[in-house]
Parts: sequence; structure tokens; C-alpha cells
Amino acid sequence: MPVVSSPTQIKREVLSYLPVHIQRLLYNLKVEDYQQLEEIRLRCGQPLVVRIGERELAVSREGFLTTLLPQGYRVEPDDICRVIASISDNSLYAFEEDIRRGFITIPGGHRVGLAGQVILKEQSIELMKNFGSLCFRVAREVKGCADPVMPTLFSASKGTLHNTLIVSPPRCGKTTLLRDITRRISEGAPRPGLNVVVVDERSEIAGCYQGVPQLDVGPRTDILDGCPKDIGMMMAIRALSPQVVVTDEIGRQSDAEAVMECIHAGVNIISTAHAESLEELRQRPILRKLMADGVFKLIIILSRRHGPGQIEQVIRWDAS
Repeated sequence: MPVVSSPTQIKREVLSYLPVHIQRLLYNLKVEDYQQLEEIRLRCGQPLVVRIGERELAVSREGFLTTLLPQGYRVEPDDICRVIASISDNSLYAFEEDIRRGFITIPGGHRVGLAGQVILKEQSIELMKNFGSLCFRVAREVKGCADPVMPTLFSASKGTLHNTLIVSPPRCGKTTLLRDITRRISEGAPRPGLNVVVVDERSEIAGCYQGVPQLDVGPRTDILDGCPKDIGMMMAIRALSPQVVVTDEIGRQSDAEAVMECIHAGVNIISTAHAESLEELRQRPILRKLMADGVFKLIIILSRRHGPGQIEQVIRWDAS
């Protein structure tokens, strides 16, 4: 499926936050490299590294990609400081809450992960300072990637939506598939559109910037951005009258309890979970209990065998 991120978009939405001399190094990337670009990593005193598809490459001072990391441009402390100032509009104070969560979202829905000195107060993160490394993660929409699974999401006899769990290891396209499913359910064609609430704890599904989704999640979708999943699901039921709640990476006991509240309220759930297989999923006690209770009627397992988003299995789950 085509990826909706052109080189021009990436240069405008991502590279523009980098120091000019680093921007110039990355301008030499080929069109196909931009189309597969997933991460740009800046670690103080270490080579500038990009992840392009399955490849992790350094960027040399001449702007060439190399597998030899020592040949890469060495990131300077000033480079880190300049990026921090750029992504925070020179006001770290205004982004304190984002920094406590470990990332800042920039226009376009792209995220900049932060690493540095973490200051704790009563076992909670109070702030982060002395940043040592940054990871730009390129947000991508793959519109149409949900097409193969859409017919299976609905009951053939009743036409009702199945509670669905998307399962895979990291970097296999769970969130991308979840986003496209959300868009399709919200748009409705050819079925009637449904009211959806996305509880986007990590700002990855809708990629909100200042509360506005940067990625297409459909016209009948409300987003609770940066909200813990358990709290957000309860807020959605009480205030937003959803027919479907969408959330990412369930796994805590509080998540499971909120999922059950949604089910008892007649609200459908579509979510994701980390696991490589159905067997591994069953080894996680909280998810095993949800499966035993018959909460999820459809389980979609993804891999990266032929690139991200490879659909390995679609399982109609019968807890009995």
C-alpha cells in the first residue's frame, strides 16, 4: 500500500527541526529512502543514525549512508541543545508534561523521544534534563492497509462489530493498522459510520499536535490525547457516547478492568497488545484472562516477515 509521506513532507515536518548542517547531510537521501525512513537518532558523541526499513545506517559527514557506524557524523552537545530548543519553541516549561512522558509531538504527528537525566519525586517522574539523545520517529499513514481485514471485523449474520485485538512484536505495524481500521469504521462506507473514541495515551494513533489530530482517524472520531487508557475509557463512556473505543497496548490490570466496563456498557473495543504469537499472548496473565472471558472475538496477528504490517493470522476466537 502507498505510504503517505513524501520527501517534501519529511523535509518540512521533520528535518526542519534539525540543525542546518545535519539537514544538509540528510538531503542526500534517495526518494525510496525517505519513503522507508522510520527513525533519526541523535546520541551525544555518537554517530548520526537513521533506520530505513530493515536497515540501520550511519550518515557520514559527506551525507552518504554507511553500515560502518564509526564513519558517521558525530553528534555534538550543541546539536542536541539546538534540537531541544527547536521542538520546544524555546520554552521547555511549556512542554513539561510532554517531557515527563518522554517525548514531544511535532506537527505532522511525528514524535521526538527524549533520553537524559530523569528526576524522580515520590516514585513519579518530576522532570527530565541534561538530554543526551533524541529519537525522531516518523509518523506514517498507510491508507488502505486495513482493507484485507475489514470484512472480518463485522459479524456476517448480524453485521455487528467484533471486539478485536491486534497482536505483534514492536515495529510490525500494529498502530498503523489500528489507525486505518479506526478511519474506516468512522467513515463508514459501505456500512454506516460509527462514533469512535480514541484513547491515545502515547499520542501515536492520531498523532495530535496541540489537541488536533495530524493523522486521519475519520470524521466521527473523538480523541483523548495523552490520557491514560483506563481513565480515558471511563471518560469516554461517561461523556462522549462512543459506539467503539480504540486504544493501544493494553496490558495492565487497570486496562483490563476498563475494557470490561466498556463491554458491560455495550461499547465495542479495538486494541493492540505486544506478543509474537497466540501462545506468547496466553502467557500474559491479564490478556489470558480477557481471552478466557471471551472479550475479544477476533485476533489479528502481524509480523515483519515481508515488511511491517504482514498479516500472519486472523483468528475468530471462541473462548469455549
